[in-house]
Amino acid sequence: MSKTVWHFINSGKCSPSYNMALDEALMEWHSQGEIGPVLRFYEWEPATLSIGYFQRVEKEIDMAAVEAHQLGFVRRPTGGRGVLHEHELTYSVIVTEEYPNMPETVTEAYRVISGGLLEGFRNLGLNAEFSVPETKKQSDDLKRPKSAVCFDAPSWYELVVEGKKVAGSAQTRQKGVILQHGAILLSLDEEKLVSLFKFDSEESRKRMLESLPNKAVAIDRLTDKEISIDACIDAFSKGFEKALSIQLQPLELSIEQKQFVHEIEKKKYANDEWTYRK
Repeated sequence: MSKTVWHFINSGKCSPSYNMALDEALMEWHSQGEIGPVLRFYEWEPATLSIGYFQRVEKEIDMAAVEAHQLGFVRRPTGGRGVLHEHELTYSVIVTEEYPNMPETVTEAYRVISGGLLEGFRNLGLNAEFSVPETKKQSDDLKRPKSAVCFDAPSWYELVVEGKKVAGSAQTRQKGVILQHGAILLSLDEEKLVSLFKFDSEESRKRMLESLPNKAVAIDRLTDKEISIDACIDAFSKGFEKALSIQLQPLELSIEQKQFVHEIEKKKYANDEWTYRK
């Protein structure tokens, strides 16, 4: 039985606004039937703090710290909380809601798509598993995040190793298309991450800094092997192919498509009106 062909894009290092614009453009093209489903990998230049669609900059983000660290800053089209994109590989999956065997609910769709991440971590020799709340308190905590920091706690069907979050993902659905993207941590600077957010008190900040190593872990803390971006791309590409029973084929964007991405970037993700909206 032949496998379904998906497009594959490895964008390398791109600006924060371009990264988000390309994800949106891929959703648009897929919704119009111009392209099939897509798996994309990318990195960030410069290192960037991205915030979720619903987050409030003034209330939650210390912009002086963002600027002091010379970070990029962008608002995602997806929900979720703040993510420092520095030592990581970012993935995005673009697929129609009507895709065969794709569950209707967000949490179950997470489970299906994140199967690629699960297999990818296993390809790296790491024993990852899905995060599933076991008690009512854990389930309630997922509905009421305690902080603006993404890696503060795992959500439904995110990946954990030894109980600690190793990949943070977010999802949106527009025009019948699912976009799920997320960060695969190669390394994590907890102090820099925590410095980017506002807290009620210095005591709250200190508690977050102390607790974060027990809640989030990067690949470099889980193995003595040095794992490169290229090794991750190979491991997770094969992981998605296995989990979704697909075959990946590279997609090259046309000049017109690239121009369309830049138009979205200029109008939206590079625009302060979008980034700092209330």
